Amino acid sequence: MRIYLVVIDETPEAETALRFAARRAVKTGGGVEILALVPAAEFVPWGGVQATIEEEARQHAEALVAGAAGTLIEESGLKPIITVRQGDASKVIRDVIAGNPEIAALVLAAAPHGAPGPLVTHFAGSDAGALPIPLMIVPGGLNAAAIDRLS
Repeated sequence: MRIYLVVIDETPEAETALRFAARRAVKTGGGVEILALVPAAEFVPWGGVQATIEEEARQHAEALVAGAAGTLIEESGLKPIITVRQGDASKVIRDVIAGNPEIAALVLAAAPHGAPGPLVTHFAGSDAGALPIPLMIVPGGLNAAAIDRLS
């Protein structure tokens, strides 16, 4: 099955990428994997505080994924694969792609104004030719109707 990988966070661009990926998956008989990234916590010398910070970050990421999955199921009927990982974003994304041969594309959305965003900048920049799958960049300024029409 063709899986579209989407990285979810609190930005409107993530919602745009998820909508596009869901529509493509429905039209191609594929699926969607939603990846939430938990940033690597900076070292705190007190172990209990460190563990609390990491757990709060993980819970926040899991809540983001749960909300995104609920929206995806409601709008498209697709049940996504949900992944929550901690670490450097580009390395985690590469590891997820390497770990699932069914992932057919990484779907990201660019910010509607200004810099496109760190993941788009990274994967579409000097590292673009090294991805083993296509990178789909959805313009962040598209409205829902335009995304539906284009996907």
